[in-house]
Amino acid sequence: MLDNIQHTAAYIKNRIGDFKPEVGIILGTGLGGLVTEIQVEKQLMYSNIPDFPISTLEFHSGKLIFGTLAGKKVVAMQGRLHYYEGYNMQQITFPVRVMKMLGIKTLLVSNASGALNPDFRKGDLMVISDHINLQPANPLIGRNEEELGPRFPDMSEPYQLALIDKALDIAAANNINCHKGVYVAVTGPNLETRAEYRYLRIIGGDAVGMSTVPEVIVANHMGLPVFAISVLTDEGFPETLQKVSIDEIIKIAQDAEPKLTLILKELIAGL
Repeated sequence: MLDNIQHTAAYIKNRIGDFKPEVGIILGTGLGGLVTEIQVEKQLMYSNIPDFPISTLEFHSGKLIFGTLAGKKVVAMQGRLHYYEGYNMQQITFPVRVMKMLGIKTLLVSNASGALNPDFRKGDLMVISDHINLQPANPLIGRNEEELGPRFPDMSEPYQLALIDKALDIAAANNINCHKGVYVAVTGPNLETRAEYRYLRIIGGDAVGMSTVPEVIVANHMGLPVFAISVLTDEGFPETLQKVSIDEIIKIAQDAEPKLTLILKELIAGL
């Protein structure tokens, strides 16, 4: 794996020249519009990058975007990878390892998720303060590469507290309805049953989704500070559960995106 990471990073460095990204960004479902705020210097299709997995979802673009955002040099993944697409955890998290090799110092992650906390509503934002991993595999399983990180990485602060506090301050200053809560990662791709939503709330979840946690685990393994934020696109309340479609989820994510973009831009500006 280490050889593949180094090979891929070397290819990208050759393509982007002396551009050195400081911040890595992973854009979730329906949240690719942040790219329009980036002063783009270079774009690379996943399909053209050696060993880089390709998103199989029609609404995920599959591009690495290099440019400047809020005065910082960034690399953004426009199109993320999911376990339910058939990739293993090492493949899903491969881009995070490559971005670290390219020099990023902070990882920012966004996603679309379902609300579990009855005080939350679809269209709200939630800064992730912690997570519960219910996915069936871990990206650190297998031989550990000491050059990447320790065998048993600490996860007492998977999401940097200082970034959480700053994001909540930004939201409050801009009258954005933004909560703080625990994200539960499940496999998908189906949404949950009433009983599953009830269970996920009982065990401490405030929102549920199908991504993010593998990338966060790997970032912590490599010593990268992480910030993650969800757009709540549906409501998993068992007593009032309604049918929902992916089109509705994407629409709500896109409608909420300007609020998320504002928070991320101001957060990046202060790094």
